[in-house]
This record gives sequence, structure tokens and C-alpha cells, in this order.
Amino acid sequence: MWRRLLAELLGSAFLAAVVIGSGIAAQRLSPGDMGLELLENAAATAAGLFAIILMFGPVSGGHFNPVVSFADAAFGGLRWRDAGAYLPAQVAGCAGGAVAANLMFARAGVSISAKHRATPAHFLSEVIATLGLILVIFALARSGRSRAAPAAVGAYIGAAYFFTSSTSFANPAIAAGRMFSDTFAGIAPSSVPAFVVAEVIGGVLAVGVIRALYPGVTPAEAADIIVPHHLDRRDEGSLPGPGPDRSSAAYGSHPAPGGTAGHRRPR
Repeated sequence: MWRRLLAELLGSAFLAAVVIGSGIAAQRLSPGDMGLELLENAAATAAGLFAIILMFGPVSGGHFNPVVSFADAAFGGLRWRDAGAYLPAQVAGCAGGAVAANLMFARAGVSISAKHRATPAHFLSEVIATLGLILVIFALARSGRSRAAPAAVGAYIGAAYFFTSSTSFANPAIAAGRMFSDTFAGIAPSSVPAFVVAEVIGGVLAVGVIRALYPGVTPAEAADIIVPHHLDRRDEGSLPGPGPDRSSAAYGSHPAPGGTAGHRRPR
């Protein structure tokens, strides 16, 4: 468990550093050109998120987002107590990543953002952004394409920078972390509660939509979001419902007869 928490902490820190650091760089490279600044920030975030999921996903699943973790728990892929343990690691990681980004650009380690974002349009944007993110993740898991998730998640977030007025935080941990940087990517503390509520609503709606569209999602499939990841032997048998297929390539063993590596045989 400590390895998974460390992976979530470090992955969340890298995510916040990418989002905030690229925002600071964009402001310096393209001063006064908001469109270009946003494009640079979005491109760096999409590419960075793809790489970060690949780095840490095999250990923890690469959630870096409490909504993803609790949605996973709702489908039995993660124990509720583990999702609860992921949350402080994710929030602390994002806060630490914000401080690191500030320091890398010779700014004060902590500078509370004054950028107010709490409007009805931003609220709706965060509901939709979070709903879409969870749908992408679980649609891939249900169809056996979890290995495409790093690219798909990065692409979705990069696109959502532009099709939502909030620039798609879609993550309560990153919303909390971005308070600590008074820069292009920051958010005022007074705006964070509205963002968190909107993201939770988006996550709850996503769980309902997934149950309607993909009623056959199993705990074993949910356990593979975002990336099929290693579980200690002590953990493998403790997931609710059917456990992960031991023939999966994610566990380093050979496929069972008649099966394909990385995919489960029909039950």
C-alpha cells in the first residue's frame, strides 16, 4: 500500500508541476497572447499527463484524482478505505507540485492565487469536464482497452482546456493545489469549493451514466483503471467480487490457454 500511496503522491506532484510550470512558462514566452498561452499550457499538460500516467500507473493505477479513485471504489475496483487513503496523498502531491513549480521559476514557493473562477459557467464546465473524464476511463476499461487510457486521458484533458470555460480542472486535488500559485494556472481559494462540488457532481453523474451504458462493469475491470497495475499478493484476493485474472500481462505471467495476454477470458 505504501508504494501505491507514494506513486499517487509523486504522480500528483508531477501533474501539478506540469500544469502550473507550463502556465508560468507560457506567460513568459507569449506575454499578452492569451490564446497562445492557453495552447502552450494545454499541450504541455496533455503530453505531461500521458507520460506521468505511464510512469506511475503500473504501481497505483495512475489516478492522481480523488473522483477517479472514488468512482473506482463505487464499481468495486478499489477498496473504499484505499480510495480514502489515496485522497490525502493526491492533495498533498498537488500542493507540493505547485510549490515546486513556483520555485523552478524563481518565484516565492507559496503565493496564494487571486484568480477568481467561481461562475455558473465555470461550475457547469467542471461538471461536464469531470463527467467526460470518468466516462473515457471506464469506457476503455469496460472494452478491454485500458492500455490506451494514458493517451486518451491526456487527449481528453488537452481538448477540454478549450471546450470548457473552466479549462477543465476535473480534479479536486489539482484545484486545491493550484491555490498555491498566483500565476496563469492558479485559482483563488474562494473559488475552490465550487469547483470541488461541481467535480463531485460530475463524478456521481458519471457513475450513473456508466451503470446505464455499461451495466456489466465488473470489479476486475474496474481494478484495471486507469492502467492495469501491480497488486501485492495480499491485496489481490481482497478486492470485492471476482479478482483480477492472474493470466493478465499486467501481472507478469503468461496468458492462459485460449486467452490473450492482457485480456480476460469470458467467465
